[in-house]
Amino acid sequence: MHRVKLFIPGPTEVREEILEALHRPMIGHRSPEFSDLMDRVLHKLRRALRTDFRIQIHTSSGSGLMEAAIRNFVEKDVLVTVIGAFGERWARIAESNGKNTDVLAVEWGEAITPEQLQDAVKKKHYEAVCITHNETSTGVMNPLKELADAVKDVSPDTLILVDAVSSMFGAPLYFGDWQLDFVLTGSQKALALPPGLAIGVISENAFEKALTVKNRGYYFDLVEMQKYVDERRQTPTTPGISLFYALDAQLDRILEEGMEARWERHRQMAEVAREWARKYFDLFADPDHLSWTVTTVANTRGISVAELNAELHKRGFTISDGYGKLKGKTFRIGHMGDLTPAEVQELLLNIESILGLE
Repeated sequence: MHRVKLFIPGPTEVREEILEALHRPMIGHRSPEFSDLMDRVLHKLRRALRTDFRIQIHTSSGSGLMEAAIRNFVEKDVLVTVIGAFGERWARIAESNGKNTDVLAVEWGEAITPEQLQDAVKKKHYEAVCITHNETSTGVMNPLKELADAVKDVSPDTLILVDAVSSMFGAPLYFGDWQLDFVLTGSQKALALPPGLAIGVISENAFEKALTVKNRGYYFDLVEMQKYVDERRQTPTTPGISLFYALDAQLDRILEEGMEARWERHRQMAEVAREWARKYFDLFADPDHLSWTVTTVANTRGISVAELNAELHKRGFTISDGYGKLKGKTFRIGHMGDLTPAEVQELLLNIESILGLE
């Protein structure tokens, strides 16, 4: 199979040594060996994320934990902030679970401002506010700390639920200092693993709220999951054991690199992509709130992204077209995970060559 290096907003490139970890011999999910593996991985996650909050690992996509957040932390009223396609998804999830769902939306390409959010929570008490930290459809990163502060200043008991699918491990996150209550991510983004695992970081306030919520569901009952984690270092249902092995190996690499160095590498990759976009095209997103992990380029030259990708494929690269209503109007360059600024530069030089940019 022709190897194509992924510069898309996910799944991202997975290093060969991590793929090799998937081939380790299978073990039983009720065995002492798996309990040891779970314990080891949780310890490394706490070190990497530098938090004493509860951490859970689910065999799921990130969307699964978006639904878990709604089922476990909201009985009636929730406010969902929308800056793009994945905020819209969270709103649909809340509505489909029968919650009273209000939406605070801005134009795609913009971020939510603290003032907008504070005005919304002054008008009505919400059990939780859902925030997309990094929106891969638009290339916008919300000012998460300021948004959380705006909510907590008005309503300290309102929970802050965060989709950090494309930012955790690729941009700064401080769970306690930023007053975050539930933060979720997926394995296939800045964590640089194959798809299939979702990680949730849960504050004490959020967990106490979950204890009071009825009908949390079965597969994503976070209280039941925590019971299995605490008592057995296991999961209620069969987990993706091979992916746990890969996570164990990848966390060793992350801890060796250091989280600040990992963040800085992501910032540098973003700067390379942004500078190139400004030179040859333009940036779609608000320049004051640009993503660290994906750059959404305004297609000012009207190129065929499909034709560009076909040529890139021949050279061993791929990027993404615009998402949803932005298809053809933008294209997206993912720069997250274990990629380097030099690899991003190599991709961009190939795009220049194909398009004849000068």
